[in-house]
Amino acid sequence: MYLKIHKAQHADVVAVCDEDLIGKTLKEGKYHIVVSEHFYKGEKKSAQEVEPILLQASNINLMGKEAVAVGLKLKIITKEHIVVIAGVPHAQIYA
Repeated sequence: MYLKIHKAQHADVVAVCDEDLIGKTLKEGKYHIVVSEHFYKGEKKSAQEVEPILLQASNINLMGKEAVAVGLKLKIITKEHIVVIAGVPHAQIYA
C-alpha cells in the first residue's frame, strides 16, 4: 500500500491507499472519487510500517480494502466510518 503525508498548518493529513487503486476513478450514487497519484501515491509501506504512523495521526484518509483493514485492526475506525464506493471501502477521520 502507499502512504503519503500532506503537511498542513494545523494538522497533517495521512493518506493510505491500496496500491492497485492508484489512478482509478470510483463512481457510485452521489460519490465520485479520483484516486489520484498526487494525493495518494507516496511511499510503499507494509501494514506494519503504516500502523504506528496512523496511531499518531489525527487526520486520516484510508482508501481500499487493505488500508481500511489496518484502520479497523487499530480501532481508529469502526464499520460506521466506512463508505463503500463502487465496491471499494473508504474512510476518513478528522480531529
